Amino acid sequence: MSITVTPTIPSLSYKTGNPLTAYFNAVVIGLSSDGQLLVVSDSIPKAAAAKILDAFKEIGATGAIDEVTRIPAGSFADAEVIVGVGLGSSKGVISHERLRRAAGSAVRSLAGFKKVAIAISAEGPLEAGALLEGAAFGSYAFTEHRFATLKKAKAPVASIALFTSKTRTSEYRDALHRAQVLSEGINFARNLINTSPLHLAPADLAREAKSFLSGTKVKVEILDEKALLAGGYGGIMGVGQGSARPPRLIRMEYRPAGATKHVALVGKGITFDTGGISLKPPANMHHMKDDMSGAAAVISTIRAIADLELNVSVTAYAACAENMPGGGAQRPGDVITTYGGRTIEVLNTDAEGRLVMSDALVRAAEDNPDVVIDIATLTGAAVVALGHRTAGVMGDAQVRDAVKASADRAGEAFWPMPLPEELRPQLDSLVADIANVGPREGGMLSAGWFLKDFVAEGLPWAHLDIAGPAFNPDKPWGYTHKGGVGFGIRTMVTFIEDVMDGTAGI
Repeated sequence: MSITVTPTIPSLSYKTGNPLTAYFNAVVIGLSSDGQLLVVSDSIPKAAAAKILDAFKEIGATGAIDEVTRIPAGSFADAEVIVGVGLGSSKGVISHERLRRAAGSAVRSLAGFKKVAIAISAEGPLEAGALLEGAAFGSYAFTEHRFATLKKAKAPVASIALFTSKTRTSEYRDALHRAQVLSEGINFARNLINTSPLHLAPADLAREAKSFLSGTKVKVEILDEKALLAGGYGGIMGVGQGSARPPRLIRMEYRPAGATKHVALVGKGITFDTGGISLKPPANMHHMKDDMSGAAAVISTIRAIADLELNVSVTAYAACAENMPGGGAQRPGDVITTYGGRTIEVLNTDAEGRLVMSDALVRAAEDNPDVVIDIATLTGAAVVALGHRTAGVMGDAQVRDAVKASADRAGEAFWPMPLPEELRPQLDSLVADIANVGPREGGMLSAGWFLKDFVAEGLPWAHLDIAGPAFNPDKPWGYTHKGGVGFGIRTMVTFIEDVMDGTAGI
């Protein structure tokens, strides 16, 4: 069975005029409430808005955040339905993320409709961009593994137009282009994460990365098992040696002329994680196809940077392996030699992500970047501490705080975590330079300390543990579908934009 990972994304556009008299299958309006329901739309005539508001009041719409209510358009519009989506309180400024989530909730609910008009007020290009992003993220479906049930699947919205009364300046055009670029990258990452692990071995992931980046200014180099063995990449080879499907290291490079800043990205690409000899419990092990979310994120991020033509050099590494308990698998107690010569005592083969990351972090430093960001579904402890919607960020304080600020602007939830010095001695090994695990308590933080050991001294660094929000196992919400999320891409793109503008402090 072959699959197509390349994403299909909706077309995005701006429109002026009255969306009620234009041809669309659905018109989306905003509803806010703080004791009184209000329509948030500057493109719908006031008299028509008042009648539509009465209809939504009659069916009990409240304007609560992410609430989606649908009414037949009837005589109100040429469309089939009008959708009211809740924006919450009308007091104060409605945040960009609230706009993003509202548009995403509405469009996600409209699967099966082809053309959708978004008629929610956008005060400026940033608000317009947030609405377009949310709408585009909400338009997604993964059907590559369906056959008998494919005809029953509702196609995601194919065309989205944002109605705005504002003058469309270059800033508005840039916001639309950015939304298109981000949606393509995020949906590519979602497709990779949702793909059956049977169809996504490390070599397949490398092939998909090369295909996705073809035609851009990103150069791609793929190290196979022979090159990895010859190069001394003991972390990646050690994890991958239990699988019949050998590992890969994907190196991607974007070097625009005149760039003065250089960011390195490192992503964890475990295409499936059984835990190896330290076998995981069977419950929900199928979710472990998401263990390559960090690799998917850095592939999508470097593509976005190239498409946006940002004047920052970016080098990205995706360290890819399949962690299986085959006859050749590494054992608890093995000592491996990683790229650069440092040795690791493997106490638990299920702490494998940090092993492949150790090789890639050392290699990334050889490119002399100004800062390195690594991203990984690294620890179950991160999920215990922060849940399924928030990621942890740790590292050098300046970079950690800059990532958090970028994440806030991007609308992704990160929480800064410490690296307490007393945790590092718990990783000391009796026989090697470092052990791959310490005590269970503080597991997310000790994993951060482990990675820090492989970051070149003096190189600014932050580690993003996205184990919780990388995969949504529950009901969809906002623009977030069930399954692969594509988390972290928006934050890393925004961070690199901040580096280019000098606001990241790097």
